[in-house]
Amino acid sequence: MEDDVTISIDLVADVGESYGAYRLGDDSLLDSLSSANVACGFHAGDPVEMDRIVGLCVDRGVAVGAHPGFRDVVGFGRRRIQLSRAEVRAETLYQIGALSAFTRRHGTDVQHVTPHGALGNLCVEDELYAAGVLDAVIDVDPSLPVVTQEGVLAELARSAGVPVAITAMADRGYRADGSLVPRSEPGAVIHDRAALVERAVRMVRQRSVTSVEGTEVALDCATVLLHGDGDDAAPVAAAIRSALLAGGVEIAPIREVLARSAAAGDDRPIDGRDS
Repeated sequence: MEDDVTISIDLVADVGESYGAYRLGDDSLLDSLSSANVACGFHAGDPVEMDRIVGLCVDRGVAVGAHPGFRDVVGFGRRRIQLSRAEVRAETLYQIGALSAFTRRHGTDVQHVTPHGALGNLCVEDELYAAGVLDAVIDVDPSLPVVTQEGVLAELARSAGVPVAITAMADRGYRADGSLVPRSEPGAVIHDRAALVERAVRMVRQRSVTSVEGTEVALDCATVLLHGDGDDAAPVAAAIRSALLAGGVEIAPIREVLARSAAAGDDRPIDGRDS
């Protein structure tokens, strides 16, 4: 990329994960974001929390994305569940539909879909789960961007003409093959604030990340994700936002990032067309 080309990125975090008497996350996190992945009640969240968090997103100008996951509150959606393609489709459609009711109530729309946890990981590698999620997205709106890691879901979505945005996870460790380090292994989660900020900037400006093996991994991302359940997620997000802006990076919701990328002729494979 030429130095005089302005880079745009969507800064996003997972939010709306509280339910009942259990409170997770810090609402001030929203002040640093351009988009939010809102839990849809299966792995976390509940109707009251969805309504509340969508209202906060609208008030603060944050785009709302659906974050469907497996129906597994106890496992926080991080355990793999065996489902058929039809079941994945129906459960994903159900969750997007639930969030859509709240976005309509608050005068906005769901702006993207990104599968959570184990469902998201399976969509990277397993065609059945990827196809089920994509079926649901197409049922709702084939112009709705899918936000995912590079893999099967991204490939299927491009083939179907559905917009794709590749996500980079600032607080997760990467293997040399570009996959995430499993949470059960050392190096899976990055906790150091300075390291997180430096990684996020490198992901955006240099399109790469250093793997746990020490090799550089190409990472052509349109979004940078920070998980919102950490105790210091809000100050980390604020620091990342400040560093990106200081580096001349524009921060915008994913639809704007995709539109600017297409207009600029960016070669990142994020717009649903052959690259």
